[in-house]
Amino acid sequence: MTPRHSHDLPGARLAGPLRTLAVGAALGGVLLGAAAPASAAAPGVTAPAAAVRAPAPATVTVTGSGRAAAAPDLAVLSVGVEATRKTAKEALAAQNTAAKALVDALHAQGVADRDIRTESLSLSPVYAQSTEGESKVTGYQAGQTFAVKVRDIDRAGQVIGAVNDATGDAGRINGVVFDVSDPTALRATAREAAHRDAHDKAAQHARLSGHRLGRLVSLTEGESVRPGPAAVPSAVADGGEAVPLAPGEIEEHVTVTAVYELI
Repeated sequence: MTPRHSHDLPGARLAGPLRTLAVGAALGGVLLGAAAPASAAAPGVTAPAAAVRAPAPATVTVTGSGRAAAAPDLAVLSVGVEATRKTAKEALAAQNTAAKALVDALHAQGVADRDIRTESLSLSPVYAQSTEGESKVTGYQAGQTFAVKVRDIDRAGQVIGAVNDATGDAGRINGVVFDVSDPTALRATAREAAHRDAHDKAAQHARLSGHRLGRLVSLTEGESVRPGPAAVPSAVADGGEAVPLAPGEIEEHVTVTAVYELI
């Protein structure tokens, strides 16, 4: 009897093709799954709707002002000398002599060098018009002005009188201004008052318009206002000795512009 090989058996002839088909089907399933688009995994999904932007809130803009006052503790004098002579050299010499007398008088009154500052120095020709209508130089005028700090304001009038006595006809008293040596605290008080004023105004506008006052959006501070120099008439200064002065009060004014939300 002739022996049969395993590939001649009916089961053996069927096993090869069946195994090949099974592997091919498995591979085909893997390839098909890998080639499928990602969108197919989540059918029916749409993009989110665009967000709706909220309207800008209403705002109110107000200006607040604040004031603070205090007694001055400093006097700043504007004093000087002036001399007119036929020549420029003579005018300068006379001006120098009068200026030295002025500074010496200040030192005698206890004014320190750090509180004496030259503000201007000038030399200019003096013209006169002839009968023929022509201008002619008749001389020269020299002058110098000083800013002087008097830290004891009760002595300011006495210092002015001493300057006038020392310089005679060459002396010039241009003015005096009273101030506080450190305005920081005064300005801070005025600033607080301005801030409260702005807030109160904004709160009233909110009530009148049927809103509530919201957050502070912006705040801008303007320049503070200080007093200007008080002029001293020359007729008063010519009286000699102490010149009567009235320091009064020093005021600081601050303004702010504020923007608030209305809710």
